[in-house]
Amino acid sequence: MKNLFLSTMILVLAFSTFSAEAQNRMHHKKNNYVVLTKKIPQLQPIILTAEALAQEDGRKFGDFQVIICGKTVTDLTDKEMMRKFIVQAEKAKVKIVVCGFSLKQFGVDQKKIPQELEVVANGILHNFQLQKKGYLSVEL
Repeated sequence: MKNLFLSTMILVLAFSTFSAEAQNRMHHKKNNYVVLTKKIPQLQPIILTAEALAQEDGRKFGDFQVIICGKTVTDLTDKEMMRKFIVQAEKAKVKIVVCGFSLKQFGVDQKKIPQELEVVANGILHNFQLQKKGYLSVEL
């Protein structure tokens, strides 16, 4: 009888500890965001949105990525125009990602886009992969 009581108590304590740890991990979850856009001028309001969410989320603000796809990738070679967006994005901790498939499709040499931009093989796939990781997503 004593062994049954001790075994039950150990199981209850173990389950309580596991449950508390799981709740603690959920409590510290970061809010991550991804935006897919086909228009470079939309970077301005997207970055402003990231800044507002960072302020609203506080310590729960996590990763914020903007994926640029489509014909607009041809404009990424305008380094002067992109400089202001890159500076704003870095300040707001926004990562700008470029669709490599779009670069190839529209004949844009990757070496001609600013080095601060990350190129992924397929922007749409990258977006889905982030969504599977729990990122909140919107397409503009």
